Amino acid sequence: MTTVHVAASESGAQFLAPNQIVPMLIGATVDEVERELVLQTLARCDGNRTRAARVLGLSVRTLRNKIRIYAASGIDVPAYQD
Repeated sequence: MTTVHVAASESGAQFLAPNQIVPMLIGATVDEVERELVLQTLARCDGNRTRAARVLGLSVRTLRNKIRIYAASGIDVPAYQD
């Protein structure tokens, strides 16, 4: 079974199977879902903000502002990796 890496807000990283993703969304706010999508996309793009912004359909500036808010809230944001 394939697993998906999900950056959890405060409890550290989690690994979810595809059939666990939908239950994770039930009861979550739109902001929480958006945050998880942004963090997962950043992780899959190895922290490359330009590439993640393109994948998400956001401007780099908008993505940077979201990251700033997440970091200020104490959420781990994937860093750029060479």
